[in-house]
Amino acid sequence: MDAPEDPSDRLIVALDVDGRGPALRLVDRLGGAVSFYKVGWQLFIGAGFPLVRELGERGKKVFLDLKMDDIEATVRAAVGNLRESVDFLTIHGTAATVRAARAGRAGRAHPRFLMVTALSSIDTGDVRNTFANPALDIDDYATAKAADALDAGCDGLIASGTSIRRLRSAFPDRDFVVVAPGIRPEGEGTDDHKRSLTPTEAVRDGADYLVVGRPIRNAPDPVARAARVADGIARGLALRAAAA
Repeated sequence: MDAPEDPSDRLIVALDVDGRGPALRLVDRLGGAVSFYKVGWQLFIGAGFPLVRELGERGKKVFLDLKMDDIEATVRAAVGNLRESVDFLTIHGTAATVRAARAGRAGRAHPRFLMVTALSSIDTGDVRNTFANPALDIDDYATAKAADALDAGCDGLIASGTSIRRLRSAFPDRDFVVVAPGIRPEGEGTDDHKRSLTPTEAVRDGADYLVVGRPIRNAPDPVARAARVADGIARGLALRAAAA
């Protein structure tokens, strides 16, 4: 699937704040430097669809990160009731969840559905403990989940760490978008992300969009930090093109 040519348009800033005021203050501060924002549960519970609508009215793209996972009838109805301007919507279930979401979309172009293959805060040890399988690898798990989602018609995947390269290698002929969370600029701590990459590494390995939160939100100069991430995206794109 096509991705923007401008590296800055591939940056999605996570508005993981407590309400409309803090969210819009950050949006105002970033101005034209950022065109795409993620609204997750923290902000959605506090501000809901009015904030999503307001971002759209400001000309911003929205990634609604609600990780939908319920029975098919509920997912289908929920997506059918989605009337706001949303570009990406995460789902976190099975192939049946993907099919239900597509049925709810009913031929509309948006939202594009992204399956969460494995959270960036878990690693191989976590999946082995969860499934009581000492041989299970995080990338094997992510690849199996991705295969089911793509076969069911999912538009893209949420992937982090080494899973990005693995997924691109596993499905070379598939047309799908990869959105990578857990991104940290060079030299910064990874916080609670166990599988983190720099912007350059993630894009080089095959990510189309990067989600960045705390490094930009907490920066003394968020615009400069966003520009630094965009520069990393540009370097990753150049490396990917050179390797093609």
